[in-house]
Amino acid sequence: MPIMTEKIHWSSNDLAQMDAKYRIHLINSASGYKSANLIGTRSPKGQDNLAVFSSVIHMGSQPAVFGFLLRPATVPRHTWSNILATGIYTINHIHLPILEAAHQTSLKFPEDVSEFEATGLCAEMKDGFAAPYVAESPVQMGMKYLNHYEIKENGTILVVGQVEHLYADSQVVASDGWLQLDQAQTMTINGLDGYALPALVQRMPYEKI
Repeated sequence: MPIMTEKIHWSSNDLAQMDAKYRIHLINSASGYKSANLIGTRSPKGQDNLAVFSSVIHMGSQPAVFGFLLRPATVPRHTWSNILATGIYTINHIHLPILEAAHQTSLKFPEDVSEFEATGLCAEMKDGFAAPYVAESPVQMGMKYLNHYEIKENGTILVVGQVEHLYADSQVVASDGWLQLDQAQTMTINGLDGYALPALVQRMPYEKI
């Protein structure tokens, strides 16, 4: 068994009173490693948008459904307004070769500026799907908006979508359909700005009681 080390303790009162920036880093990293994705949308006027998200979660396999969280819509959210207007979007894995460009999409660009062009990433249109994929991404999903739910406790929005198209680089697809993401150098996010490169330790057997 590993040796247990001394832990620092914060109460809810401590969290409420601490420096805001310190609290943001602490709480955002306390949930553990999160997925690192770029969500691509296109406005009805044809303006492309791309933004980094660390909140994409698997919600079901049949049908194939994923969700992601949006911050409260107290300021313009181009990703959200485009999804509401068009009903479609893409989810694209961030991998090591595009890390710096992907993180730059977190900057607040004007609505008439495409993050694809600003960061040098390539927008890819295919199979008649009217939202842009990130061409460099090793795993891409074309999503159809299904529903959204306001989280009343803090005003965030859970967006739920269904997979219409799924693409993955052939070298990461195992014979049983499992995607070995370390082969694609898919990144994870620790907190707001810490990126990590996972390595596979072991696949465990599927346990049933």
